[in-house]
Amino acid sequence: MVDTIVFEVGLAIALLAIVGVLANKLKFSVIPFYILIGMAVGPHAPHFGMIDLRFIESSVFIDFLGRLGILFLLFYLGLEFSVSRLVKSGKSIIIGGLVYILINFVSGLLLGWVLELPIKETLVVCGIMTSSSTAIVAKVLVDLKRSANPETEIIMGMIMFDDLFIAIHMSILSGLLLSGATSISGILITTFSALIFILVFIIFGRKVIKYIDRAINIQSSELFLLIILAALFMTAGFSETLHVAEAIGALLIGLVLADSAHVKRIEHLVLPFRDIFGALFFFSFGLTIDPLSLGGAVWMAIAAVILTLIGNVVSGLLAGRIAGISTRSSLNIGFTLVSRGEFSIIMASIGKAGGLLPSIQSFAVLYVLILSVLGPLLTKESKRVYNLFHKISTLRGNKKQEGKV
Repeated sequence: MVDTIVFEVGLAIALLAIVGVLANKLKFSVIPFYILIGMAVGPHAPHFGMIDLRFIESSVFIDFLGRLGILFLLFYLGLEFSVSRLVKSGKSIIIGGLVYILINFVSGLLLGWVLELPIKETLVVCGIMTSSSTAIVAKVLVDLKRSANPETEIIMGMIMFDDLFIAIHMSILSGLLLSGATSISGILITTFSALIFILVFIIFGRKVIKYIDRAINIQSSELFLLIILAALFMTAGFSETLHVAEAIGALLIGLVLADSAHVKRIEHLVLPFRDIFGALFFFSFGLTIDPLSLGGAVWMAIAAVILTLIGNVVSGLLAGRIAGISTRSSLNIGFTLVSRGEFSIIMASIGKAGGLLPSIQSFAVLYVLILSVLGPLLTKESKRVYNLFHKISTLRGNKKQEGKV
């Protein structure tokens, strides 16, 4: 049994390495590749002697490793987040970010209303559609060498604003789904309790951070890492007892340690864990999806993609206009933020833990796969897209002039 589990975990990591190399060669985000390879194997896959791609013996263990992946992803996001940076970024980011969130969230509400989804499923869909992929966006900006572009600061500020909103939305949603509350009063009490816990944790953490710094001022990397991991897992576990998703607990301890004098050291030591366990998270999510079950979510995913594209272009143009940058640079903002990835999948996982309709997972997979490919492509070809729209608008303007003559 143990040998089989070890072999299957090794096989899973080998598959992730292979598709990771392929994604790197194609210069694409690895996230859709990790999900796709998980979907290609799993319970419905064939097996050949020792090479059993169904991952039956190791499925529970791989699922647990995937849960760790969520914790490290959110913990690292907390370490990277800074409220002071967001405030300093200016009104273009605040207004652009608010419009971006409002348009995408309302798009989710509209989609849920048209499809007559229950309220809980609709709120999960809203979260899936509102959360851009920080990992994909950052990678695309680096790969395309756009770090110094005038719109890049606005993009990163807007995505930081979006991450903050998604963290709040996830905390409320986890309280709603994981508590089992059904009455309005029960839902409000659970949600209010979760928000109080989050606020108290952050305020208390900021007060005691100087004492934490003294306690972790240790030369040994081994002991330092053990203390950090203990804080991460215990906070995440304790959060879940209060009906706050363990992922939010991980985010909270990251937010507190973001003000630590040792934050760079923590980031350096935690980064490899984020990458390996994060990859296993996407793989384990893919394992739970039967490709044959995706057909029912195709039209829902396509409608969501169209709404997202329209919403992102509008919010990008508005943010760019407020910042006083060109239309082409403003279009870059909208296209760059199109990508969906880790947080959409985490949102779907919360929905799964809350016992929501399985179709939500199928929708999340298709939606993320389409936009994690389309986002980088549109960002790369934004110049051509802008020139095409400019040419079309010029032709229309000329025809109008000819009509008047």
